Amino acid sequence: MKRRNFYSNDETLHRILRNGLEPELFSYAHKELSEFGERVSNVIDERAQHTDREGAPRLVKFDRYGEDVSEVWVNEGYKETVKETFRTGIVGYVHKEIPEVGRRGNYLYSFAQGYVLSQAEAGVYCPVTLTMATAFLLEHYADEELKARFLPHVCATGDVELFEGATFLTERQGGSDVGANVVKAIKEGDHYKLFGEKYFASNAGMAGVAMVLARIEGAQEGSRGLTLFAVPWRLEDSSLNGISIRRLKDKLGVRAVPSGEVEFDGAFAYVVGENANGLKYMMEALNLSRICNTVASLGIMRRALNEASEYAQKRDAFGQKLVEFPMVQDTLGKLTAKLEVELATVFDLIQLYDRVVAKEASDEEIILNRLYIAILKKESAEQAILFAHEAIEMHGGNGYIEDFVTPRLLRDAQVLTVWEGTANILGLEFVRLVRKFNAHIIFIKTMKSRLLQMPETSVKPVVKKVLSELENDLLLFASLHEDMQTFEAKNLATRMAVVYESVVALEIAESMGGQMTLLVDIYLETTWGLRKLGDPMKTCQLFK
Repeated sequence: MKRRNFYSNDETLHRILRNGLEPELFSYAHKELSEFGERVSNVIDERAQHTDREGAPRLVKFDRYGEDVSEVWVNEGYKETVKETFRTGIVGYVHKEIPEVGRRGNYLYSFAQGYVLSQAEAGVYCPVTLTMATAFLLEHYADEELKARFLPHVCATGDVELFEGATFLTERQGGSDVGANVVKAIKEGDHYKLFGEKYFASNAGMAGVAMVLARIEGAQEGSRGLTLFAVPWRLEDSSLNGISIRRLKDKLGVRAVPSGEVEFDGAFAYVVGENANGLKYMMEALNLSRICNTVASLGIMRRALNEASEYAQKRDAFGQKLVEFPMVQDTLGKLTAKLEVELATVFDLIQLYDRVVAKEASDEEIILNRLYIAILKKESAEQAILFAHEAIEMHGGNGYIEDFVTPRLLRDAQVLTVWEGTANILGLEFVRLVRKFNAHIIFIKTMKSRLLQMPETSVKPVVKKVLSELENDLLLFASLHEDMQTFEAKNLATRMAVVYESVVALEIAESMGGQMTLLVDIYLETTWGLRKLGDPMKTCQLFK
């Protein structure tokens, strides 16, 4: 049986990397991703199934003497996947030199790795995401002493002991309202001690260092009173750092990552950055995590489409293969068109994000980056659920059976609409960007500029028309009362996402040609409801 490789057949990803990376880095990335893609598609995928069904993390609360040890047991396959994944430099090579290349990697390469990994194990990509956020916060905001203490371990690639990361925000009384947080920090010498609890703490028990928001005694109420702390999980003698895990959450999906309720009782903690800017720093890391979330959604979409396509090619029904039926071809064709366009659009955002982090972006591009993140995180998470649903339906009854990967894809996809901000929270982010920065004006100007650079084609007028309609509605939206804006925000955010995708679709049709031109035509026809009853069955042309 031919072994699969989630990277080798992804021509759109190859093109993105070839165009976005310098030749030497692309050559290295292509080789490494080919090897990683083969392992992800086979042994890592097998381990993921075991972890999900039989080997989920377990809390070992007490030792045999009755002492609270708050250890988390994970299976050996999970440990090996974590080791293999971090050694690829998925986190580390964003922040340090790749020995074979003599330069750092970047987020474009890292997110390509995350996209491949998420096709098999979105659960492991969660601690990778948290470690990426931890590394970001340490590099950008920690003092030199803290960097030297933690950053080499957070960025480990097999050279030193790995400290996985974590970001603990959520408390029971606040949830998304982080300003309601009450975990308390009391000064003691050159550090602080933390007291209180975090109610939804992912990577609990596995993290070597956690980034935690807490309120220093006497600080003001609300979000401006929160300070960011680096909190080691264990002290130098390997004992717990005043931290205990009350329980692990019994989650619907992404069971691989342990999420728990964590209590601090005098945990040593070290201030990161300026005291009053804790939430601001964490929001920067959250934007990075939202891109990771979007990449994980793309991975699930790709795996769901691949599983649906393979099943349709194998399954006999009524004397034919499923894939020979026009209605099946239509489903697969529409999913393919959406995925290819959304993949290109998300990596368009990622290339902008690399420039923002490198401080090479203009003020307008920084605002545009935040807007893109909000609208694409929402769109991709919702699409991941739709793709997983369609894969189940393609399999019929088999799709609902845990022998197949499809139930896990749906369970894992569902959390992506919640983690890093629900649609409502992202809608509020969109409102803030419009009210404070006129992000809608920047968006329209950018989309118009990109359209002007493209040649006239039969489908370009479609995109110009929907962009013009969106412009009118965004101008009206900006004039509305804030309550009405929050009411309308989610629908407008969706429209902005698909207009952005439509512009990118025209660009990739021009640059790639061939079958991509047909896929873009299908994408536009489907997205904007252009097909009339009895029109040509364009999706079926993909299977000729």
